[in-house]
Amino acid sequence: MKTINLKAHFDGEKILLDEPFNIEPDTKLIVTVLPKHMDEEREDWMIISQKGLEQAYGKNEPEYSADLIKEANPDYEGK
Repeated sequence: MKTINLKAHFDGEKILLDEPFNIEPDTKLIVTVLPKHMDEEREDWMIISQKGLEQAYGKNEPEYSADLIKEANPDYEGK
């Protein structure tokens, strides 16, 4: 069996998987305990990132054509 990551939580008595998954008896597991505030902090960063992207790519943002480029970047590999 290949290594996989499964989301789980502790209900105060035992560790429970968040989604069903068939695990054979005596399968070796590694449990990583994450800080409780991690989800809240991540949510805050996601909100800040979303607001920044909304400002950078707003509805009133003009479309710039390639002919406005004054000097091409020789290292750019995009098309």
